Amino acid sequence: MQESPQGRERRPGARLGGRPARRRTPYAGIAASCAGLLVAAAALTGCTSSDGAGPEWTKAKAPPKPIWDRSPASIAAVGDSITRGFDACGVLSDCPEVSWATGTDDGVRSLALRLLGKPGAVERSWNYARSGASVAALPAQMGKAAGHEPDLVTVMMGANDACKDEADLMTPVDEFRTSFEESMRRLRADSPRTHVYVASVPDLKRLWSEGRENPLGRQIWKLGICASMLGDSQDMGAEAQQRRSTVQSRVVAYNKVLKDVCAKDLRCRYDGGAVFDFRFTGEQLSTWDWFHPSKNGQGKLADIAYRNVVAAKPPA
Repeated sequence: MQESPQGRERRPGARLGGRPARRRTPYAGIAASCAGLLVAAAALTGCTSSDGAGPEWTKAKAPPKPIWDRSPASIAAVGDSITRGFDACGVLSDCPEVSWATGTDDGVRSLALRLLGKPGAVERSWNYARSGASVAALPAQMGKAAGHEPDLVTVMMGANDACKDEADLMTPVDEFRTSFEESMRRLRADSPRTHVYVASVPDLKRLWSEGRENPLGRQIWKLGICASMLGDSQDMGAEAQQRRSTVQSRVVAYNKVLKDVCAKDLRCRYDGGAVFDFRFTGEQLSTWDWFHPSKNGQGKLADIAYRNVVAAKPPA
């Protein structure tokens, strides 16, 4: 009886089933190991998505969406003379009751009055703005506002940084940015959940173009109000025009800082330049200085703020 092929000892080169046996070399094991490593590497890097766009885990995550409270129950205001209602009720005096942010005057209908009602505006709103303040004073004001942990803080600051005796004395843009960033840090340290509404700096050149036509305004401006923009108001020479353009450009740069810094905070909303773009007329200017908002002007600022605060989406 012949020995079955399975029982015979195979020799190198012997055939199995009529075919030569394949000699196994050392490189075959190496190749198998490399193939295994490649499979493992593919598993670690993740699977390709169905749309062929690459591994799912490499796709950038969507940025977090801004958080916004459209019905705050308490409000604090920081800023300068505009928010204090300076020259709106009488000459050279604050009139906070007509402030666009926290006033109680029924004719103005401030942001606080519209959102909180009159009792709420009296009991749950605070005004830490100061006439003459520049952005360097903002961190301290914000610290005071944060002490109340308000639902909303309003910010309007920058006019005094541009309004100097000379254009060369305006606050540098990098210093403006540093002060505003410090203000936001101060707020977040003590009141991390407070929302912030930031109004743009008004168009000072627009104020000049309106007030220069008024004889009383021209005379009052000679006392030194915002000389960098309003000085020599009737001078239309190249040097005066260049000075006004320089101030205008600085205000635009301040507004870009306000927008950029605010955009980094999920609970901050910039007005999209609404105050800067508003076409003030003589009716909105104080008859005592033709520079600060009148009661009518304060009401227009309140309109702008209210629309932006209660809007479902921030300005484009």
